[in-house]
Amino acid sequence: QVQLVESGGGLVQAGGSLRLSCAASGRTFRWNAMGWFRQAPGKEREFVATISWNGDSIYYADSVKGRFTISRGNAKNMVYLQMNSLKPEDTAVYNCAADRTPYYISTQTNEYDYWGQGTQVTVSS
Repeated sequence: QVQLVESGGGLVQAGGSLRLSCAASGRTFRWNAMGWFRQAPGKEREFVATISWNGDSIYYADSVKGRFTISRGNAKNMVYLQMNSLKPEDTAVYNCAADRTPYYISTQTNEYDYWGQGTQVTVSS
């Protein structure tokens, strides 16, 4: 059974930092892009960041560029999101996801077949 499990969310003051982790199990995603998405209350899910299978290609949403950093673990089945200079508008449930197509990278939600259940990030002002 394929599982993606996020951790590291929590409550933080504006300007603070959090590091999210995502552990995948049940199959290897060594050759798949992995990404982070978020959904705030009353809003649609939006792209945050994604990293290619070998780490050579990385994309960020404009809203997080320069503040967030995505990375992969050596085993390739781990993905991380370092979030610095957090703002109240970053408050959301953050999900990690794995792209269905090997050697491909996308910022589109519908390209990702495997999803974690999410971790809550709340940034207070």
